[in-house]
Formats: sequence, structure tokens, C-alpha cells
Amino acid sequence: MTPYAVCYVTAPDETIAKKLSHEIITKQLAACVNIVPQITSVYAWEGKINEDAEVMLVIKTKKSRVDDLSEFIRANHPYSVAEVISMPIENGNPPYLDWIGKTVPEK
Repeated sequence: MTPYAVCYVTAPDETIAKKLSHEIITKQLAACVNIVPQITSVYAWEGKINEDAEVMLVIKTKKSRVDDLSEFIRANHPYSVAEVISMPIENGNPPYLDWIGKTVPEK
């Protein structure tokens, strides 16, 4: 088991996704953010079933920085309840994982 995590965050459009991603990297909250365009989210909200076009941010970071990342998203995201879900990275390409470790400082 590695000390790394992948986090998923949805955003309403690519402009917001890029702004958040650049700030995440600048603040060293993650080593890499992939922006996946054109997803469709179907979800229950305020008693209704909604279907929206969104983009997905796939964020690679350290587990120790997930709370900081989540706090940053809450403070900077346009949604009142922004998605931030993390999962541990259990295994991967060692040079890539080492790069995450060298790029993202410990809290």
C-alpha cells in the first residue's frame, strides 16, 4: 500500500476545471490533474433527479494532503456541495509514484 491517493472532483465546465487544476498544482496540493471532458452526471438533489453535463478532475496526490485538497475545493468551487472523493492508490509504476512523492510536500 502506498501513501498516495487519487481524488475525483466534478466541475460544471472546462474553464472552471482548468482554473481549479492550475491552483491545485500551484499550491502543491497534487502532482497531476487530468481533466476528463464531457461526462454526464445523474444524481438526486433537493428532491429531484438531475442530469447535467460536467467535466471530471482526476487528481493524484498524497493521502496526507486529501483534507487540504478538499478544503481548497470547498472554498473555491462554485457548487454548494462539491464532490471530492478519494481512493488509495494501492500499487502503480514506481517511478510515477516516486514523482508524486517528490512533487507533493507533506503537510
